[in-house]
Amino acid sequence: MTQGSVAGNGEKGALYIVSTPIGNMGDMSFRAVEVLSSAALVVAEDTRHSRRLLDHYQITTRCAAYHEHNEAREAPRLVRRLLGGESIALITDAGTPLLSDPGGRLVAAAIEARVPVVPIPGASALLAALVGSGLAGEQFTFFGFLPRKGKERLRALTDIMRMRHTAILYEAPPRVGATLSEIAEAGAGARTAVVARELTKKFEEYARGTVADLARRFVETAPRGEVVILIGGAESEELSEEMLSGEARRLRAAGELPRDIVERLISEHGVARNLAYKLAHES
Repeated sequence: MTQGSVAGNGEKGALYIVSTPIGNMGDMSFRAVEVLSSAALVVAEDTRHSRRLLDHYQITTRCAAYHEHNEAREAPRLVRRLLGGESIALITDAGTPLLSDPGGRLVAAAIEARVPVVPIPGASALLAALVGSGLAGEQFTFFGFLPRKGKERLRALTDIMRMRHTAILYEAPPRVGATLSEIAEAGAGARTAVVARELTKKFEEYARGTVADLARRFVETAPRGEVVILIGGAESEELSEEMLSGEARRLRAAGELPRDIVERLISEHGVARNLAYKLAHES
C-alpha cells in the first residue's frame, strides 16, 4: 500500500507532518514529494500559496484549508477521514508545521484517536537561524512570536532577560526595531544578538551585534523579508542593577503597584529590600 492510499480491512490512515522549503525550492526532500503525492489530502494554512508549491513539484493531490479560524471545526472531520483509512499530509506556508503555525489541535486529536503521526523532517527557519548565527546552540528556548502586549509579553521579556542560554523568536519586519529596543530597555542591551533574514534565499543575511546596536539599526530601517531574532544568554547569574531597573520599569508600565514590584524583585531575584524599594519607586 502506498503511503497515502486508502487502507483496507479497517486499517487507519496516517497523519504526516511535512516540512516544506522556507525559500529555496531545492530544500524540498524526495520523501516530502512522495508523501504529498500519495496522500489522500493535503491540508495547508493558505491553499493558494501551497498550491503554487505543489504545482512546482507536479503534485496533484487536493489541497484544503486548515488554519486558526477553522481548526476547531476541521480537526474532528479530518480525524474521521484518518480513521476511515485515508492518509493526510499537513503543511504550513513554509518550513516545519506547528512552530508558530496551526496544527497542534489536529495532531493531538489524531494521537487521541490512536492514528499514527509521522513527521517528515526538512527545512526550519528556527534551526537554520540557530546554526548560522554563531550563538551557542547546546541549549535554547524558542518563543515564537511574542505576545503583542500585556502581562504575557512582560513575562516573555522577563524570561529572555534572565536566560543563561540562547533565546529565539520570530518577529514581523516592521516590529523588529521596537522589539529589540524593548529588550534593550529591559537591561539586556549589551547582550549579543543576531537578526537573521531571508534564510535560504538570494539575499540571506545575518546581522550581528549587541541588542542595543541592532535595535538602533532596525528602528532606522526595518529589515525586509522573514526574520528570526536570536538573543545570547546572560554571562552571569547576577542580574545587573540596570537589568533590574528595566524590569521594574516594565512592571510599572504593566500596572503593578510599587509594593508589589518590591516583593517581586525580592522573591524572584533575591534583591536586597532597600535596593528593591529604590528601583520600584524610580521615576
